[in-house]
Amino acid sequence: METGVFSLVLAAAAMHAGWNALVKVGLDRLSSITLIALCAGLLSLAALPFVSPPGPPAWPWMALSVVLHIGYNLFLVQAYRGGDLGQVYPIARGTAPLLVTLVSLAALNEGLDPRELLGIALLIAGIWLMALWGGRVGHARLARRALGNALTTSLFIAGYTLADGVGARANHDPLGYTSWLFAINGLAMLVVFLGWRGVSSLPTLVAHWRGGLTGGAMSLGAYGITIWAMSVAPIALVAALRESSVLFALAISALLLGEPLSRGRLLSGLLIVSGIIVIRLG
Repeated sequence: METGVFSLVLAAAAMHAGWNALVKVGLDRLSSITLIALCAGLLSLAALPFVSPPGPPAWPWMALSVVLHIGYNLFLVQAYRGGDLGQVYPIARGTAPLLVTLVSLAALNEGLDPRELLGIALLIAGIWLMALWGGRVGHARLARRALGNALTTSLFIAGYTLADGVGARANHDPLGYTSWLFAINGLAMLVVFLGWRGVSSLPTLVAHWRGGLTGGAMSLGAYGITIWAMSVAPIALVAALRESSVLFALAISALLLGEPLSRGRLLSGLLIVSGIIVIRLG
């Protein structure tokens, strides 16, 4: 992977961890996710006059991605209801790049050399190890239902990652694809939210627009970079490197939130760093 692409994907990972850790909009998870998606969509809407609409080959992939993003949001909310953030998040994010790698090798004919595969394996192993130490009490066991929801969430992540990687390549314009994707996704998520909570819930979202706008901007930037990177580099490599956001979240929790670092978390962090280095050298 070229240095410029590598550096930007790491920046996107840090951005992803940043808005997850620092944006506190004071809402329940479904409302927070909807607000961030809506604000990202509004920002994208402002960009539509300056980008070309996606070509016909890209629309099916974009439509699939919107459906998968909605499924991801809904299952993530369910997973968090039954499990700790420190376990659910790494399981969902760590399983996805493994699935993306398997599909990329089998269906997309993307050539990955042994060193790149080793880097992906180390990074995924580190994320999963972090999940083992992510509960409130050491090796806290994740409830079966929460584990099922987390793994289902990973299927949606892998699905929309592959859809957007292929869709951006088919469109030959990652910026236009990203802008239209976020605009449509924001509208779709708002429709789902209103169908679930009703119009009377809108004032609550509006009251937290500042936090939502910050989170939406960071979400748009982070995934926009990822979509662009998947158009110029192997999707599996980008997907794995993107999930180093777990490492940045660990650093933020220790440096800014004062959370203690256990030996297990340090070991998992070292594995993730090792995977990043190997991917860079691959």
